[in-house]
Amino acid sequence: MAQLLLRIFLPRLISVTDSSDKSTSQPNSHPHSPLDQDLSHSPNKKPSSQPNPWVEVLQTVGLSVVLALGIRHFVAEARYIPSGSMEPTLEVNDRLVVEKVSYHFNPPERGDIVVFWPPEGLTPPGQRRDAFIKRVIGLPGDVVEVRDGQVFINNQLIEEDYIKAPPDYQWGPEEVPQGSYLVLGDNRNSSYDSHAWGFLPEDNIIGKAVVRFWPLDRLGWLDTQSYGDEMGGAER
Repeated sequence: MAQLLLRIFLPRLISVTDSSDKSTSQPNSHPHSPLDQDLSHSPNKKPSSQPNPWVEVLQTVGLSVVLALGIRHFVAEARYIPSGSMEPTLEVNDRLVVEKVSYHFNPPERGDIVVFWPPEGLTPPGQRRDAFIKRVIGLPGDVVEVRDGQVFINNQLIEEDYIKAPPDYQWGPEEVPQGSYLVLGDNRNSSYDSHAWGFLPEDNIIGKAVVRFWPLDRLGWLDTQSYGDEMGGAER
């Protein structure tokens, strides 16, 4: 990605520099005037210095690093799966691309697989704060309940053919606050998620997992689950 952007932007940077140099020249000057010709044949004229190849390499590497960091911070980044909380959809050591752009224009949807920072207080002091990955189940304004191994949203049962096993716990009913989401792992009985620690603030969401690029035999897009329109009642 960084190499592709370099091929796109470097010629433009060079052309801008060239046009800037031309704009600073005198309007009545001529590139091949007699004075210029005399100077070019002067024995005292020093040959123009050649660009240092190491400087060019450092400039290219520096720009590559800046572009790569910019892409990772604002556009997309790679993540790997360290646990089985999203089985069978995602397996341990799967590598994913997480895009960060779409949620600036549209809110998360039910069924999206999102990567996020856990709420404050979940990470013990002195320990590294790792990102979580779960599936969005409850939207702002939804009333969610887990009972009898099934999930109900606004009193409507949702079909979940992607989970590893029916949940063996009871939860709710509770209304999802505005600006928050209820997220659950697909491995319901082995997932540290909203049923254990509560609702996820929208500001904690890093991005949406969109494609698995490793292992190669499982490469492909991560399809968003469709629930139809029967879940109405939530305020977005």
